[in-house]
Amino acid sequence: MIKFLDLNGQYQKIKKGIDGAIADVIHHSAFIGGHYTALFEKEFATYQQAEHCIGVANGTDAIEIVLEALDIPKGTEVIVPANSFIATSETVTRQGYRVVFADVDPISYTLDPVDVRRRITQKTSAIIAVHLYGHPCRMDDLLKICVEFDLKLIEDCAQAHGAEYYGKRVGTFGAAGTFSFYPGKNLGAYGDAGAIVTNHQDIANKCRMIANHGRIDKYDHQFEGRNSRLDGLQAAILSVKLPHLDDWIKQRNLIASTYNQRLSGIKQLSLPSTNLHCYHAFHLYVIRTENRDELAQFLNKRDIQTGVHYPIALPKLAAYDYLGQGQEPMFANLTDSTLLSLPIGDHLSIDDAIEVSTAIEIYFTTR
Repeated sequence: MIKFLDLNGQYQKIKKGIDGAIADVIHHSAFIGGHYTALFEKEFATYQQAEHCIGVANGTDAIEIVLEALDIPKGTEVIVPANSFIATSETVTRQGYRVVFADVDPISYTLDPVDVRRRITQKTSAIIAVHLYGHPCRMDDLLKICVEFDLKLIEDCAQAHGAEYYGKRVGTFGAAGTFSFYPGKNLGAYGDAGAIVTNHQDIANKCRMIANHGRIDKYDHQFEGRNSRLDGLQAAILSVKLPHLDDWIKQRNLIASTYNQRLSGIKQLSLPSTNLHCYHAFHLYVIRTENRDELAQFLNKRDIQTGVHYPIALPKLAAYDYLGQGQEPMFANLTDSTLLSLPIGDHLSIDDAIEVSTAIEIYFTTR
């Protein structure tokens, strides 16, 4: 079996460090806040080249907290990509704003700045740039738009730990960057976990207070906040994993390069590309083919697992029928039925990538 994801295999390689970290947290009863959370926040801020890191309960909370901290006027519009997980858009609506979907470009599957510009109205207040699949957005173009129209820019980096744009880590271009440490991410915890990074002291302070019941000291509540904290166990686990992340991303790039070399001659496939000046974290390796479901079944019969991210473009979900964008001829709306994610990760070898590629070659030469 070539697994799509192998968390146990990864654990076995770093078992001693993980087990030791968990034992330490239990020994010190440091379950909420404390040394291990503070240590990981410092380590991750350094890794992401950010001044501040605030650990939170999950990546969805991270976006909501940033939206609240930026004091964006309620009822205004926030532009988000049409191809993403619903967490990106639901946070907007749940914070009292109106979602406006913009298309993604066919190279990186990230926000298309040209379409973003078309969507801006007098009610637009912010843009959420999602570095989807681990590919950085075109941040220079998006930043220019935000300066021109006085918009807030939030980076959703849930799939882009370690990704870079012009040599700078994503998450540090806009007002703040948000991260998920869901177990399947490139840097994953053993449960839900998330973080916010920012270079702005005022935003960092506000986010930390919102995530901890609106307080600085134990009973000094400046306003009503919420309970969204990165617990000590998850923080300690992430601290063990973090030093391995760059090597894991290098392996993902090696697997992606192997796929590109082996599959580039198949006309029925559209392979992922990397824009100039971008370092792709390859959380996912997504191909496009009109034969998506049939190919997935063929690979499954050969014990090769695949995934689909995402089978329904956000504007076409029932949750967003009221927006009326599901019928727009956007690239995201037209191609959601063609997307297929191949296995990629530090658990794979070059031989595994060749085996997957060979199976795909066989499928297209024999059908």
